[in-house]
Amino acid sequence: MSKSKDGGASSIILKYLNDQNRPYSTQDVFSNLQREHGLGKTAVVKAMEQLAQQGKIKEKVYGKQKIYFADQEQFPSASDSELKNLDSQISELSSKVQGSQQSCRQLESELKELNSSMTTEEMLKEIKELKEECSKYQVKLEKIKSATNHVTPEEKEKVYNERKQFCKEWKKRKRMAMDIFDGILEGYPKSKKQFYEEVGIETDEEHNATLPDI
Repeated sequence: MSKSKDGGASSIILKYLNDQNRPYSTQDVFSNLQREHGLGKTAVVKAMEQLAQQGKIKEKVYGKQKIYFADQEQFPSASDSELKNLDSQISELSSKVQGSQQSCRQLESELKELNSSMTTEEMLKEIKELKEECSKYQVKLEKIKSATNHVTPEEKEKVYNERKQFCKEWKKRKRMAMDIFDGILEGYPKSKKQFYEEVGIETDEEHNATLPDI
C-alpha cells in the first residue's frame, strides 16, 4: 500500500477513535470501518500500530490482545459543575430511554394483536359464510317443525320406561341362567367353554352385547 493510502487510513482511524472515545481492538475498527471506507484488515492493523508509535493514540495489551483508544490528554478536563450537569443529562436521557422502551413494548404488543386479528375482508367473508350456514339451519328447523311424526313427551317417557323394564328383565334372566350353569359346571368334567359349545349356549360377549346402565 502506498504512503498516501497509509496516511488516508491513519487519518480515518484517528478521527474515528477520537470521535468515539472508547477502546477498540483492530478487529473492531476493521469491522466498523470496512464497509464505509473499504479498509483492508492489514491496512487497519498497520495504521493503528503506527498511530500508537507516534503517540497519537494509546495502546494497552491484555494477554495476546491489544486495545487502542484515543489519547485522553487532548480532551479538556471537566469541572465538577460540568460533571454534575452531564450526570443530570444522563439521568434525563435514561428516563427518556426507559419511556421509549416501554412505548415500544406496548406498540409491539398492539402490533402482535393486530397481526393475529382478522382483516376486514376476512371478517366480511366469515360473516357471509355464517349467514349461509344459519339459513341452512333455519330451513332444516322449519322442516322439523312442520313434520307430523313428532314424538310426544308421553311417548318418549313410555319408551324410556319400557327400555328400563327390558334391561331389568335381561339382567335378571342372565343372572338366573348363570346360576344354573354354575351349578351344572360344579359336577361337569369338562371346561365351561366345552360345556357352552356342547349345549349350544351363545353369550352376550360373543355378540358384543353389553347390558346398558339403568
